[in-house]
Amino acid sequence: MGQYFNWKTNLAFIALFIVGASLYYTNELAKKLATEERKKVELLAASIKTLATATNNDEVTFAQTFVSQNTTIPLIITDEQNNILDQKNVDTTNVGNVSKQLKRKLEEFRRMHAPIVADYGIGHSYIYYGESYLLTELRFYPYVQLAIIFLFLLVVLIALSAAHRSLQNQVWVGLSKETAHQLGTPLSSIEGWLELLKDKEGNEEAVNEMQKDLNRLKLVADRFSKVGSNPQMQEEDVLQRVRDMVAYMKKRAPSKVSISLHTSDEEIPMYISGPLLDWVLENLLRNALDAMDGQGRIDVRVTNTPQQVWIDVCDSGKGIPRPILKKIFNPGFTTKKRGWGLGLSLSKRIVEKYHHGSLFVKSSEIGKGTVFRIILRR
Repeated sequence: MGQYFNWKTNLAFIALFIVGASLYYTNELAKKLATEERKKVELLAASIKTLATATNNDEVTFAQTFVSQNTTIPLIITDEQNNILDQKNVDTTNVGNVSKQLKRKLEEFRRMHAPIVADYGIGHSYIYYGESYLLTELRFYPYVQLAIIFLFLLVVLIALSAAHRSLQNQVWVGLSKETAHQLGTPLSSIEGWLELLKDKEGNEEAVNEMQKDLNRLKLVADRFSKVGSNPQMQEEDVLQRVRDMVAYMKKRAPSKVSISLHTSDEEIPMYISGPLLDWVLENLLRNALDAMDGQGRIDVRVTNTPQQVWIDVCDSGKGIPRPILKKIFNPGFTTKKRGWGLGLSLSKRIVEKYHHGSLFVKSSEIGKGTVFRIILRR
């Protein structure tokens, strides 16, 4: 279970704790402010009663001053018959029907708080009140804070993900170029030995086959050297590239494995990097061969549409378990005993970065096989 609690999970827990603590603290502040506002309205009710009943001028002056100082809490005063007598701090500007607006506010205040009763001895009035603008802002503040934290986390995750991808790309590009460099010396040496063998009679057939393999190794080294560089895109027949690769793999496949090409087109001209596309096709076909125990079939289907070209590599192998499907394109991931786990990762990079297409697993079923799809966009 520990593998699931990575740094992203910890970051999410920290964010949730901050939001939870903020919500709790802000809610407590809102409760305290609401209590203070009710006390203030109760004092207002007492002041209004004083204005109605007092005979002492000093008391009247004090009550008037206190009432006039309330500039934040909206309130509406009604009589016993629910008729509106007065209002304070209720916004009625730009309202066509003030009376209807006050009635709406009165219903709203009723739902929010119980009224405060002002008893004059000979009658009653009721003070209904709402929340000050400050209290309303305070209640909405946690949600604003939540949105800010969410955006912050999103930006951090995007930045970290981009930095991780950039570092990962630099590592694999460096590894690829170093591999090409390391292959250069033994290839040159082998080429020299082949030249010596050519001078001796009777070695023609062996030398010819060795030369083919040497050329193949040179091609592999050249592919590695191109990783990280902008390849030269030329108009080529994609279908011919697929035909050549299928023919090449047929010669190297076990006798009980059949490889077939299916298409309704004669040629499909597109701007591509031929050597790099060959590399992708070879990787997919080799993976398909590895997925079979020396027998089965591989079908390569090429579909040409006005906007795209689809190349499907379908095998009748073991299939890919669902948990592994999410990892197969990760650099370094492999289920084989030998290999670096670079093939599918570099293939995806070649298709998506250089050809602006897509490479993904279209379908896979345990015991029945897998379909990889390449999409090349015009």
